[in-house]
Amino acid sequence: MAQHIGIVACSAEGAALCYRTICVEGAALMGAHAHPEVTMHTPSLADYVTCLDSGDWAGVGKLMLTSAQKLAQAGADFLICPDNTIHQALPHIEQASPLPWLHIADAVAAEAQANGFERLALTSTRWLVDSEVYPEKLSACGITFARPDEAARVEMNRIIMDELVQSIFTDDAVRYFQTVIRSLKDEGCDAVVLGCTEIPLIIDDSNSPLPTLDSTRLLARAALRRAASGT
Repeated sequence: MAQHIGIVACSAEGAALCYRTICVEGAALMGAHAHPEVTMHTPSLADYVTCLDSGDWAGVGKLMLTSAQKLAQAGADFLICPDNTIHQALPHIEQASPLPWLHIADAVAAEAQANGFERLALTSTRWLVDSEVYPEKLSACGITFARPDEAARVEMNRIIMDELVQSIFTDDAVRYFQTVIRSLKDEGCDAVVLGCTEIPLIIDDSNSPLPTLDSTRLLARAALRRAASGT
């Protein structure tokens, strides 16, 4: 029997893409129209942003833990979080969590290894790019990485928070991300981590200067495999 997936959601677009991927791609593993049971919970995004703006990672973790507890009560067997940035708070709460978690960067690192990528470009919010969330996971797999420069981190963050999470998708945003990715390709990167779960809504293999590692869908697929295996 398939396990019940609990989604600890943060921003709507990324969480919705993750949910849709689980439901649509479940059929390939489980049969026509089938997918695992899924429950999702999220507080107001404003609650998360207040904590992020003040650097309150313990507060971010508290919000995540509240969702985890509600999902456990709903019968979930394990948890995923389709938001890269708030994974920085996961170490604050993992021991207190009522359920185990799949880590989004583990899913990306595994895919990078499987494809033989050696140096990854990191794109995401400024909080995530500045963090060690991906460097720790990639380094453990022997994969190197490159971060965008300071100006690019600021502008990517603006696009994500002011546009993508608000369901605003523009050609200018696409061109900007392409420019950033191209500059990291010039630094020797052979693939790019779409490390904000909204970036895949504007960037994919069809328009990226580098092969993409879509963190949203990779996490959803890892959850599907775990749920379908029943272990």
